[in-house]
Amino acid sequence: MDQTTPFHLARPRDSARRNTRKVWLAGSLLVPAILVGGALAGLTAGRAQWPLPEWLPPQVSVLLVGRAAEKDGDGPVLYYRDPDGRAAYALALSKTQDGRDYLPVRVGEDVDFESKSAAGQGTGTPAANIAAQGGERKILYYRNPMGLPDTSPVPKKDSMGMDYIPVYEGEDESGNVVKVSPGKIQRTGVRTEAAERRVVARPVRIPGTVTLDERRVTVVATRSDAYVDHVENVTTGDRVRKGQPLVHVYSPEINAAAAQLIANPGFDGARRRLQNLNVAESVIDEMERTRKVPMAITWTSPRDGVVLERSAIEGMKAAAGDTLFRIGDISTMWVLADVPEYDLGSVKVGQPVDVRVRSLPGRSFAGKVGVIYPQVNAQTRTTRVRIELPNPDGLLLPDMYADVEIATGGAKPVVAVPDDAVIDTGAKQVVLVDKGEGRFEPREVAVGARGGGYIEIRQGIAVGEPVVTSANFLIDAESNLKAALQSMAAAPPASQAQAEEKAR
Repeated sequence: MDQTTPFHLARPRDSARRNTRKVWLAGSLLVPAILVGGALAGLTAGRAQWPLPEWLPPQVSVLLVGRAAEKDGDGPVLYYRDPDGRAAYALALSKTQDGRDYLPVRVGEDVDFESKSAAGQGTGTPAANIAAQGGERKILYYRNPMGLPDTSPVPKKDSMGMDYIPVYEGEDESGNVVKVSPGKIQRTGVRTEAAERRVVARPVRIPGTVTLDERRVTVVATRSDAYVDHVENVTTGDRVRKGQPLVHVYSPEINAAAAQLIANPGFDGARRRLQNLNVAESVIDEMERTRKVPMAITWTSPRDGVVLERSAIEGMKAAAGDTLFRIGDISTMWVLADVPEYDLGSVKVGQPVDVRVRSLPGRSFAGKVGVIYPQVNAQTRTTRVRIELPNPDGLLLPDMYADVEIATGGAKPVVAVPDDAVIDTGAKQVVLVDKGEGRFEPREVAVGARGGGYIEIRQGIAVGEPVVTSANFLIDAESNLKAALQSMAAAPPASQAQAEEKAR
């Protein structure tokens, strides 16, 4: 290449690349301009009712012709609403219960979902509607168009450019009733449920242990030194009957008292001494009848039951008070269970109890709370309760583990609402009552027992009143905001108060 050749002639490829970039840049700037111009043209066409270009997407066409469709009444239908203005909507054409058609809501109509009264309220501005109703009303404040807890004393716009909605004097009911538009009710998912009478019970489930009834346990023992002469064929675990022979013992002290009884017939002191030594009346009568002193005295079972312990061995010496047999009646058993302190207030004596032992799956035993022990365990923060169970089949044995379920609460139906309906502020409990037409009234209530997803209402709500069960925190926040605004409006400004004070 000659040195005199111009540089741009020597690099044709670089020049072509620069030209290509310029063309691409111009095209990238031209396309948005065309789209914007088309949108503006479409908007103008929509306002002038001109036909829109066919290349515009349907979504854009719907937005551009929204206002024109609103005037002509032939735009796309967004949804259908109740003809009486109630908060009832449908995506497809529906009918009321009396056979009337739902009214179509087209693009650009009722986009704010604000409720409209049935008194022929106009579709113009709020000021025009007020004038149509005959008279100017005072604007109290302006509220957020999206339902947020934000108000303004003067007109303003939110972050999205939407105008704040004026709240006129007389629109809000007296007290703390909150009015919510149907659109907001749908968006926030407000659900209601009527208060009704039902049995509210929350079962308390705790572990327990099967034990013997202390009142049905008897010990067989002598009250003097004795020697075991013979033991009947009875051992631990055997069932015995009342009066059945158990053991034969020889006691020198008993024999001496028996000899005194025979030598002095009718001497009451000798008979009383044998009774004090725990000799059976039948044995004493036999001594008086035969006029003989037996070598060994027979001890019998004092009750029907099961031999829980056998300590008697033939030939052994038993000191006074030593246990020879321990017999328990297992026809009625106890279950001891520890109730946590926070559940203790709902447990009452006489409440029904369902007991299941782990060794008998699928089998349950019905009993009742017999005693609540008057002491709280300092380490476990529990209180022991005693449950009495009939055990006619003898399936329940001492020291079995059991699963206890105590049915707390009364057996009579009470006024109850779902748990989610109650807002607990710490100082009080509040329920939102649905008054209809988007109006909600916060009402303080007195609660009682809880259980099964419901809570007892002792005061504040009547049967049949609908209460809010979801999104109630949002409505409650708006209610608190309204109460605060009303208190602020009722209180005079600080400067006015100071001026009144000086005037005095």
